[in-house]
Amino acid sequence: MSASVRPQTQLRPMRPADLKAVAEVERSSYQFPWSIGIVRDCLLAGYHSQVFEVDGVISGYSIMSAAGSEAHLLNLCVHPGYQGLGYGRRLLNSVLLRAEELSIERVFLEVRPSNLVAISLYRSAGFELIGTRPSYYQSERGREDAVIFAASVDASP
Repeated sequence: MSASVRPQTQLRPMRPADLKAVAEVERSSYQFPWSIGIVRDCLLAGYHSQVFEVDGVISGYSIMSAAGSEAHLLNLCVHPGYQGLGYGRRLLNSVLLRAEELSIERVFLEVRPSNLVAISLYRSAGFELIGTRPSYYQSERGREDAVIFAASVDASP
């Protein structure tokens, strides 16, 4: 008989001391990553920024801005070595719970049409395709469109 040890996981607010680790997750995940300055600016702006730790190692993060009754999921990222374990879903569920707490009615996001795993996650959480932003992302071939998704936040008991 073999014992399986589950990793210790934790979602918590992002802190300035986390910026280097968050930037490393970003660099490991994307060909054209956000700079550490962009993440820092989001944190300083007071956006809902959180990290996901696995055994004390920052393995993912999310950033959401909110204004009035709308929110924008600016980034949700899980390090490639930790993908496929449900951590992205946990981050997304936490974002949606925070949106509900803030009385947000709708959450918007953009994603590359080539990112089928993310699109599947967002659709499974109730996001629906509402449009396209032409030439939104930098890519090897110049620019790539973004697809825009939105989800209603249900605050009913």
